[in-house]
Amino acid sequence: MSDVTTKEARALLRNLVETPSVSGSEDAVAKRLRSFFEAQGREAWIDDVGNLRAPADDTVLLTSHMDTVPGEIPVRVEEDVLWGRGSVDAKGPLAAMAVAAANAGVSFVGVVREETDSAGARYLIEDRDPPAAVVNGEPSGWDAITLGYRGLLSGTYTVETEVGHTSRPEPNAIQQAVAWWSQVEAAFGDGDSVFDRVTPKPVAFEGGTSADGFAFEAQVEAQFRIPPGETIEGVKSTVEAVGPGSVAWHDEIPPVMESPRNPVAGALRRGIRECSGEPTHLRKTGTSDMNVYAGAWDVPMATYGPGDSDLDHTPDEHLDLGAFDRAVRVLTVAAGSL
Repeated sequence: MSDVTTKEARALLRNLVETPSVSGSEDAVAKRLRSFFEAQGREAWIDDVGNLRAPADDTVLLTSHMDTVPGEIPVRVEEDVLWGRGSVDAKGPLAAMAVAAANAGVSFVGVVREETDSAGARYLIEDRDPPAAVVNGEPSGWDAITLGYRGLLSGTYTVETEVGHTSRPEPNAIQQAVAWWSQVEAAFGDGDSVFDRVTPKPVAFEGGTSADGFAFEAQVEAQFRIPPGETIEGVKSTVEAVGPGSVAWHDEIPPVMESPRNPVAGALRRGIRECSGEPTHLRKTGTSDMNVYAGAWDVPMATYGPGDSDLDHTPDEHLDLGAFDRAVRVLTVAAGSL
């Protein structure tokens, strides 16, 4: 175990934020974290996909992601607030977990590519045995605990029609794709809260004459956020019943909803109260690496970290350093009690 000072913890955080790590380019941050753990007398190494591993007592695994979305924000501190890309999502949680793992003597992993395909988390669940408990690092606010995330399903819809003169009334592939998407949206409705309903979202649309000139074709890249209580297979069936055309599915992550009575949530609440906070529980409409861990490991878990998640991916991303200090204490207490 170590005793990392507040000054040292803040220096690590700023150094990580100053080090660019757009998804797929996390090596410099991994090396910085390796140096940090080695300075604490801990073994640390970078695995085959680029995750930073610092094994120790596996009663609890603290883990967060090292990558960020693109977008440059000048790094600066003003009135005890740190500005910079990744300060909230998720280098604030990442640095807080690294310091807490050193202080409490527990295992830590910084994973790669959470913002794109969760390759780091997917590799981790295949490459090691389950820990006894997991705290995943994402911004929840220093006095809140995230217990639920919706799942993610991605697919590509394709439709093709014969080439015809544009004066003809029959719908071409682009028109059919537009109509298909309208029917898909209608199939899921919008009556429930955002967390409790399936949210379909188109992320790319292409169409035009085929390369050989004999057909008209269109494609829609689509994502579906899936709440607990709904299944991936059920969403697939609903979408595939809408025609014409076909859908090729290429990514799926199940939803997760943890109990507030699990030991990890209880330990985090204890830490928050020791810092004079009143803990609250959150459900997030997006998807995180906790979904990946929950789908593979039957162990208690929760997500926690400093920062306002409304600032994720925005040009105003910034983190209150006092909240960061309290989050380090919360995680240290929680890891110790687990």
